[in-house]
Amino acid sequence: MDLERARELLAVERTRIERELARLGHQDDGEPAVEFDPADLASDLYQDEFDEGRAGDLREQLEAVARAEKRVDAGSYGLSVKSGRPIPDERLEAVPTAELTADEERESTG
Repeated sequence: MDLERARELLAVERTRIERELARLGHQDDGEPAVEFDPADLASDLYQDEFDEGRAGDLREQLEAVARAEKRVDAGSYGLSVKSGRPIPDERLEAVPTAELTADEERESTG
């Protein structure tokens, strides 16, 4: 894959993730607060825990983008970090942070 195209894909991915992270957090629903309403407290707690988990996932995705950017700089982007085999451009277009070939990915999760 052309390195400029790789940088472009990774920049788009970074922007998407950072926007999602910025949107997380407790949102005011406009309803008057009932300080000790168990239903409101439970709903807020659930949303806060959901957002915390989602934020963790997004931070992991940002780390994957950073690793991919380092591979671009090192000239190894598009090669499996496990085997060194080329990762098809089609896969990199779909998953710019891919570190393994599709077969290697299936083997590692299967």
